[in-house]
Amino acid sequence: MTIRESCQLILQAGAMAKGGEIFVLDMGEPVRISYLAEQLIRLSGSTPGTDIKIEYTGLRTGEKLTEELFHDDERQEATSHEKILLARHPEIDMKLLEKNLNELKRAAEKFDEDKLKILLQKIIPVAQSDNVISLTQVQSLS
Repeated sequence: MTIRESCQLILQAGAMAKGGEIFVLDMGEPVRISYLAEQLIRLSGSTPGTDIKIEYTGLRTGEKLTEELFHDDERQEATSHEKILLARHPEIDMKLLEKNLNELKRAAEKFDEDKLKILLQKIIPVAQSDNVISLTQVQSLS
């Protein structure tokens, strides 16, 4: 998909938005990064692997091999545009969320890292324990 095409989809999604929706763009078939790198090398007049070496360094923290467009608890819905999908999430119990956020605040004030991890996983079910930032990491950022 070209930049122009993606910009047009973004503008169209914005025009159909009512507020709070999550739109997902159908950008076509995924392209392997190695294929893209090889094509760029060829377009520059060089030969991949001979003139320019492609080096695989592995994943860095936070990087993924594939992108998940929808969570398991989300439903995809069609919109008036075939290349724009709507992600419907389950309804949120605002009273329960407020209660959990108050507990989260108290745990943060006490620097109770274990309780924070438990509460974050309770509030955000897709959060994995390995992805939860530690208090020492938060303190070092400030």
